[in-house]
Amino acid sequence: MSNGIYPKERELDGIFYRVKRNGKSHSICFSDLTEQEQDKILAEYDEEALRRMCKILVSTLRNIGDQFGIMGRIDTCDDGGE
Repeated sequence: MSNGIYPKERELDGIFYRVKRNGKSHSICFSDLTEQEQDKILAEYDEEALRRMCKILVSTLRNIGDQFGIMGRIDTCDDGGE
C-alpha cells in the first residue's frame, strides 16, 4: 500500500514471499500481503502454480475451521431442498 498501512501479519497460510516495504525486504505470508503485492505475485504464476497455491489455501482454511469449530452458512430449513 502506498500509504504505508499493511494488513496485520497473522502468518496463517505458510506461503511466504520476499517483498520490499518501506525500502526493506520482508518475508511475508501471501494472506498478509496487500492486494497489489498479491497481484504482482499472481501475475507471474502459471496454471499449475495457481493450483498448488489454491490447495494450500484450502487446506489452511479447512484446518482453521476444524481447529475452532467454524462453520459457514448453515441451512436450518429441513424441506428437502424444495
